[in-house]
Amino acid sequence: MLKFQQEYLSKLQSPEEAVKIVKSGDMVQYNSFNGVPPALDMALSQRRDELQEVIINTSVALYPLHTISSDPTGEHFIYQSWHSSDYDRQFGSSGNLYYMPYLYYEMPIDLSRKQMLDVAMLHVAPMNEDGYFNFGPSVAQAKPIINSAAKVIVEVNQNMPVVCGEFDHQVHISEVDIIVAGDNPAMLTIPAAEPAPVDEKIAALIMEEIEDGACIQLGIGKMPNAVGKLIAQSDLKDLGVHTEMLADAHMIMYEAGRITGKNKAINQGVMVFAFAMGSKELYDFINRNPVCQSYPISYINFPYNIAKNPKVIAINNAIEIDLFSQINSESVGTRHISGTGGQVDFMLGSFMSQGGKGIICLSSTFTDKKGKIHSRIRPTLPPGTIVTVPRTIAHYIITEYGVINVKGKSTWQRAEALISIAHPDFRDELVQEAQRMGIWRRSNRIS
Repeated sequence: MLKFQQEYLSKLQSPEEAVKIVKSGDMVQYNSFNGVPPALDMALSQRRDELQEVIINTSVALYPLHTISSDPTGEHFIYQSWHSSDYDRQFGSSGNLYYMPYLYYEMPIDLSRKQMLDVAMLHVAPMNEDGYFNFGPSVAQAKPIINSAAKVIVEVNQNMPVVCGEFDHQVHISEVDIIVAGDNPAMLTIPAAEPAPVDEKIAALIMEEIEDGACIQLGIGKMPNAVGKLIAQSDLKDLGVHTEMLADAHMIMYEAGRITGKNKAINQGVMVFAFAMGSKELYDFINRNPVCQSYPISYINFPYNIAKNPKVIAINNAIEIDLFSQINSESVGTRHISGTGGQVDFMLGSFMSQGGKGIICLSSTFTDKKGKIHSRIRPTLPPGTIVTVPRTIAHYIITEYGVINVKGKSTWQRAEALISIAHPDFRDELVQEAQRMGIWRRSNRIS
């Protein structure tokens, strides 16, 4: 630490001084998740009236950004996101949120091809004796952001957990232009969502698809949490973890003795992840824990790296699916909800994995605000709906009514399989629509 103390002090500024480097028209990139820098965001919001059309770019903000909240019309700050959170969707309804589509693993590649960012701002752990600031639970795209930015500001938080890793999980002081001492807030947590009975039914069906030695990827939400709890209570052995997001479910499975990682071909014996979101207990669990190692998204989500491990089971949610097996996981019509994230990355990688399965799970119905029940399995997706997983990539699909595998099936076979796991009240209507669209043959295999 003493070796870099002079350089540290020479770069140390207040948040208010640091944000003065931002000019009108700049693209300012925050890190994502708990990597969003709160003191810098607040300081930049106080310069609102001096600036015009500054782009604030991030993903999965865990609190309403001060910059964007202070300027709902988007005159001074334009909000762009790689993946929306609950808070982000509030800004979307006001018209000042613009989504940037990416396959997650491709995003660092694009950043590396051009210096597209004017200022990068990241929330980091304190500098260690070798002059490095750790990215904590938000490694994902942190280093590519730094490499693509003309100026780099880090906001130091004494409460940031330190993650283990082999590369690109930290930044050296020599790569940083300005250092800010933040207010040291606690890491923002996500309460564990309690699964509904339908989630538990689907989770039980997913469990039948998991073998000893499988390598697990869980997405966010009630369903993955339900699966994690069932795995923890099961007698499954020697599971591995190679996942985009590390959640409480992984910690629960590990503490129950289900995870050893001994069957993995790469990163054997450790749980690897790109970012972690969950409880304070989860952040304490990953802090300096060599069993948990964080790598950049370009490594974790690269389909060929995923595929190196045998029996990869990728489990993710969807909003709806049509009879052509096109899967929507990110919008309601044209209204943006979340993002593509790593869903396609893990669908590709799991299929290439020996014995792997890419599983999309969803309840067969949902109830709207007026109390009307709708089928999530639709004849076609509504106009403007985003196709997250194209039919060419779709693999396993699970509702509370069963499990289907659509790989190698024709359009009529897919339609029949999907109708077989739809809610019984909607099956006749779906058959009629399949007939109308020319993708139905009466094979008498559905009840």
